[in-house]
Amino acid sequence: MTTPIHSRLITRRSVLTGVALAAPALLVGCDRLTEAPSFQQIVFDSGEWLNYRVQRLFGSNALAPEFDASQMSPEFRTNGNTSVSSADYMQYKAQDFNNWTLKFTGLVTAPKTYSMTELKSKPARTQITRHDCVEGWSAIGKWTGVPLAALLAEVGLQPEARYIVFRCADVFSGTPYYESIDLIDAFHPQTILAHTMNDAPLSEPHGAPLRLRVERQLGYKQAKFIMQVEAVATLADIAKGRGGFWEDNGSYAWYAGI
Repeated sequence: MTTPIHSRLITRRSVLTGVALAAPALLVGCDRLTEAPSFQQIVFDSGEWLNYRVQRLFGSNALAPEFDASQMSPEFRTNGNTSVSSADYMQYKAQDFNNWTLKFTGLVTAPKTYSMTELKSKPARTQITRHDCVEGWSAIGKWTGVPLAALLAEVGLQPEARYIVFRCADVFSGTPYYESIDLIDAFHPQTILAHTMNDAPLSEPHGAPLRLRVERQLGYKQAKFIMQVEAVATLADIAKGRGGFWEDNGSYAWYAGI
């Protein structure tokens, strides 16, 4: 049976209005992720659930806009930490990251460690996208890297896995930096672990040797200096339990969908 065209022409404003009015009904239909206590803590309790739920109901697979090379920004500002002072990182950097490795741990069926050579030998995705910073600026850059979905397929996820956590080499005020996303964003085709920016290896200020690009979220979700990728069932047991360094400190929301 064909859906009448007037039923399919739904504006974003009408969706948001309808969802707000029908909140109880939406909550009844939540999937296993949204029923998890940790999800309710970091999303529902902070008021993020409306944005999250609308994104998930009406556009989980939507792509972020991509641009032509002629539209790339002449300057791409940095955000967050622009250098790492740990002894391990400095040693990796001195060796051009030849001995650096990326570990996949947690709720995976086959924990694995990748070298940069291995990652760069895998089929890559290149995308020219806009980075939107929560501070109010944006820039368009070109990123090349391995789709996260491909690596997760290699290591396999156990049934209990709900989130992917990125553990980083940088530290803020003595606290190791980390970020997290759910499995929908993890398997999105534009979510990549980027090793190349604007056709050159990532620089340290931009997160060398590897950073996350999750293009449908704000800039602070794009974790830099990634050392470990961990699959977990809950975020409640990590740091302050809100899914990321800035989130734990009350600065920003966990779900930063745009």
